[in-house]
Amino acid sequence: MATTGPRWWQEATGYQIYPRSFMDSNGDGVGDIPGIISRLDHLRDLGIGFVWLSPVYASPMADNGYDIADYQAIAPEFGTLADFDRLVAEARARGIGIVMDLVVNHTSSAHRWFRTACADPAAPEHAFYIWRDPGPDGGPPDDQRACFGGPAWTFVPGVGKYYFHFFSAHQPDLDWRNPALRAEVYRMMNWWFDRGIAGFRMDVISLIGKDVDARIYEEGPRLHPYLQEMHRETLSGRDVVTVGESWSVSTGTARLYCGRDRGELDMVFQFAHVMAGWDPVHGKWKPRPFDLVTLKRVMTDWQAALAEDGWNSLFLSNHDLPRQVSKYGCDGAHRVRSAKALATVLHLMKGTPFVYQGEEIGMTNARFTRLDQFRDVETLGQYADQAAAGVDEATFIAGANANGRDNARTPMQWTAGPQAGFTTGTPWIEVNPNHATINVAADRADPDGVFAHYRGLIAARKAHRVIVHGRYTPFAEDHPQVMAYARTLGATRLSVIANLSGQDAQVDVPEGLAISGRCLVANCAPRAEARGPLVLAPWEAVAILSD
Repeated sequence: MATTGPRWWQEATGYQIYPRSFMDSNGDGVGDIPGIISRLDHLRDLGIGFVWLSPVYASPMADNGYDIADYQAIAPEFGTLADFDRLVAEARARGIGIVMDLVVNHTSSAHRWFRTACADPAAPEHAFYIWRDPGPDGGPPDDQRACFGGPAWTFVPGVGKYYFHFFSAHQPDLDWRNPALRAEVYRMMNWWFDRGIAGFRMDVISLIGKDVDARIYEEGPRLHPYLQEMHRETLSGRDVVTVGESWSVSTGTARLYCGRDRGELDMVFQFAHVMAGWDPVHGKWKPRPFDLVTLKRVMTDWQAALAEDGWNSLFLSNHDLPRQVSKYGCDGAHRVRSAKALATVLHLMKGTPFVYQGEEIGMTNARFTRLDQFRDVETLGQYADQAAAGVDEATFIAGANANGRDNARTPMQWTAGPQAGFTTGTPWIEVNPNHATINVAADRADPDGVFAHYRGLIAARKAHRVIVHGRYTPFAEDHPQVMAYARTLGATRLSVIANLSGQDAQVDVPEGLAISGRCLVANCAPRAEARGPLVLAPWEAVAILSD
């Protein structure tokens, strides 16, 4: 049974670091662990409670570290195990926990397990992976496709069989039906816990229960027994945080992962609000226009679903998603104000908020113009499939610029200087040219900058229990411009109202939710009252507290 009462991660704010793009300490153009250590004071000043660190394990980097060759070694381009231990210690000294990325749906094809599996079909490691005989024509056993493009099966001549890979051929899927494989995973997890990490973010964890033959990938029949076993073997009794990533979890299944009596995870990353903006046929490569009413409906549904049991993770950005100010806000004249408005409505909801690196200064999408500027294996793989389906290059690039993963992976913009202060060398992916004006040094120097607003929101969360534990009540749900809700805890009420558009907006505050008090958060002129017809300036956001 999960620990009862408030947990530290419910009151904390998370921050995701994509190591390759955060800070380079040695001039090789790739971010690294010593670089992260050099910027920990930035996170302390922001008020961050824990860092979700995207993979730093040894890897050929076919998928930028999500193809792991050794779960207990650090990739040389990122540093050493001693560097990692120093990161954990230095972060802890600043009140920050380090949460590792657990990638156990698949390994790299360079992992020792897979190399052994290919070299000796009689070896125990061979059964760690999913193998099938060729089809009647000698080709793949069936027509399943990999989500990074191409067939989901790759032939190994020395074995005479095909292995399954949900992602790329460099990422063979592990067969979680094998208890010996599961035991190896749990041993590895405990090894990291013994080094002092604060938890795991679990990559595509909803895939581990898959039934390939039935073509059931997400939330397969064995998923929750595996997660319960994982909890018993690694998590039980530890004061850590676990977040499971799932592209299939719904409001109906979420509590199976994170209900208080389930003995599985603490929360899930769900993407219903993201996928609501995708085309039903072409997915994210042909995005729909932003629809605030739809976004609000999805987020309200999730607030309701986990109101009494389970816990929400709150995010609009991560390493797989476009920059939120470009996707949901205005990355032009109203960039700063819209960045603050989006942060306000997100951070004051019920759940644990996550900040993706650069979000706290309002970084924007990159807008590449050529295919050779992209680095993401998914984008490049999908281009081949989309082109074969008749999508022209210009249309594909437009879709990738709107929703592709490289938007979030351009280097962190620290200064206006060469390469944004990220590296003294040539960065592995181009720096966004707008670093000359959008950078940490400039934003932090501005007392009314985006960083200051984020810091204020994070501090408010620590100071006011209503933000962490208060009941969520939405209003103006059908308003096409305004997002508004109240949070209540006992006699305390917080009203949050934001115009998420570039035009003035009028909203009627229901009498029962009208409030007078003190302005806790504002990105325009402070307001102490919300009642009657309220006229909001473009991208204006305000939160009013009444005790």
